[in-house]
Amino acid sequence: MGRKPQGSAEKMFKKFGKKVDELLDDLKSSKDQVKDEFNPRLEELKRNKEKIEKELKGFIEKHRGTWDELEKNLQKAGTQIKDAFSSAFSKNGKKGA
Repeated sequence: MGRKPQGSAEKMFKKFGKKVDELLDDLKSSKDQVKDEFNPRLEELKRNKEKIEKELKGFIEKHRGTWDELEKNLQKAGTQIKDAFSSAFSKNGKKGA
């Protein structure tokens, strides 16, 4: 006995499989192309980030006293705001409606 001819469903699945394979190949090709286009830009951004980090570190070191004072004052202000909210919304300090 010979082999049975392919049914229409089998042909459809075979074509579908080929189309999926083609799509995957196209996606891989596109991915490689995009990677080639954007890698130089990503490297440039990384270099810029490193440069900015170095400049910021130098700025902070140069102005260490100012940064320390600013940090201390911000912490003090945060504590005062927290205390003000606690006082305003505590059960004992609650204003009548």
